[in-house]
Amino acid sequence: MIAITGATGQLGHLVIEQLLQNIPANQLIALVRNPTKASDLQARGLQVRAADYTQPAALEAALQGVEKLLLISSNEVGQRLEQHRNVVAAAKKSGVRLLAYTSILNAQDSQMDLAHEHRETEQLIKASGIPFVLLRNGWYTENYTAGIPTALQFNVLLGSAGDGKISLAARADYAAAAAKVLVRDDQAGKIYELAGDAAYTLADFAAELSRQTGKQIPYNNLPEAEYRGILQNAGLPDWLASLLASSDASAAQGALFDESHQLSQLIGRATTPLADTIRTALAEGAIAAVH
Repeated sequence: MIAITGATGQLGHLVIEQLLQNIPANQLIALVRNPTKASDLQARGLQVRAADYTQPAALEAALQGVEKLLLISSNEVGQRLEQHRNVVAAAKKSGVRLLAYTSILNAQDSQMDLAHEHRETEQLIKASGIPFVLLRNGWYTENYTAGIPTALQFNVLLGSAGDGKISLAARADYAAAAAKVLVRDDQAGKIYELAGDAAYTLADFAAELSRQTGKQIPYNNLPEAEYRGILQNAGLPDWLASLLASSDASAAQGALFDESHQLSQLIGRATTPLADTIRTALAEGAIAAVH
C-alpha cells in the first residue's frame, strides 16, 4: 500500500492523479486531516484515513499496513518540525518500509529561511532508520503566478529577487517526480535536487506576462524590507509576508537556481515552460497557491 499525506492539498491531489495512471485505486491511501473533504477520492476507490500531523496516536493507526509513505511537508511554517517528527515516529512504529519526503532545493546548505525546518526534518528521517528518499523541490512556478491578479491590477510586478535566476517548474512536474519514486523499487537512500530545466528572473516573468496579456507590466525590484512592508499592508500575515520577501532575497543570491536537470530526468520529459504555466494561470484566474 502507498499512502500520501496532505492528499486533498494541491500537490497531494496531483500526486494521486499521477499514481492512478499506474496503481489501482485500492492500493492507495489518502491521508487527510478532514476525511469529509476527500469524498471525491473515496468515490474513486481510494482508502481515506484521518491523519492529523499533530495527533501521534491517530497517525500510527492511519499508517497501519502502509509500505510506502509520501510525507508532504506541512504548510504550517514554524510548526513543521514537530509535526513531521510525529509522522516519522508513527511511520517507524507502523513498519513503513520507504518514506519519501518533500524537502527544499539544496536543503543541506540553503540559506533560505524555509530551509531550516526542512533540514531538521531530513536529519530526523535519517536518524529514524526508515529507508528514505528525499525530494528536494525547487520553486513552483505557481508561487509567482499566484500574484498575477495583483500585477494586472497595478500594472507592475513587485519582488526582491533582483537578477537572480530561478529554476521554476510547475507543481505538476514535482508531483510526477514524487509518483515516480513511489512506484519504483530502487529508491531507498536517494536524494534528488529537483528544479526546472530553464531558469528565469522575475523580469523574465514580467516580460512573458506582458506578452500574453498585451499589457506593459514591468518588474520593480525592491529592498527586502520594503517588499515585506508592502505585502503586510496588502493584508498578508506577518509570517507569510516575511517568508515571501526573504525567499525572494535568497533567490537573488542564487538559492533557487539549479541546472542539474534531475527533475526532467526523473519524470522522463522536459519540465513545464514558464509560458505554459502563465497561460494556464490566466485561463484559470491565477488561483493563489502556497509552496
